[in-house]
Amino acid sequence: MKSDGARILVAGLGDLFHGDAGLGVQVARRLLEEVPPPGVTVADVGVRSLHLAYAMLERPDLLLVIDAVRRGERPGTVYLIDVSELGCAAPHEVPPTCGLNAHTVVTACWTLGGKSPPILLAGCEPELVGEGTALSGTVTLAQPKIERLVRATVGRWLGSAAGQPMLIDGIAKSSQDGVWFPSLDG
Repeated sequence: MKSDGARILVAGLGDLFHGDAGLGVQVARRLLEEVPPPGVTVADVGVRSLHLAYAMLERPDLLLVIDAVRRGERPGTVYLIDVSELGCAAPHEVPPTCGLNAHTVVTACWTLGGKSPPILLAGCEPELVGEGTALSGTVTLAQPKIERLVRATVGRWLGSAAGQPMLIDGIAKSSQDGVWFPSLDG
């Protein structure tokens, strides 16, 4: 889908055969049931990170990744993390997700002649990552919050001047640089 305005690629990552690691794919599939706003493409990437690198060659204005991510909080905690700067960081500094290493994708995109857009990671602390095709109960309960977070992030990005990111209502910046803990209960 092409648009004259901001272009956003929403990419659901993860492995459907490893429990909560399939979260990004599950959320992307739910979002694909809706018609996205003009300029927004939703993709079920799964574990195909190289496909994501190729998609980035079309130069989206924002890459919004959805995945399970370990940050040391209790399972079900929902995050919005700005990983744009980490695309150039050493691999050990990139937040460990269950479906992708942002450094690998950004490096592949760069190697193919592309440029990394701003990258936000909408994630959730997993409870169970291992063999199994279902999300844990805790992460299943968090899934609607992640969907609302993705919609709110896209809406705010599209509504901001020149596609520049704005603070999203209900998200407070934590003491960890680049990490926001959403409060989407209200």
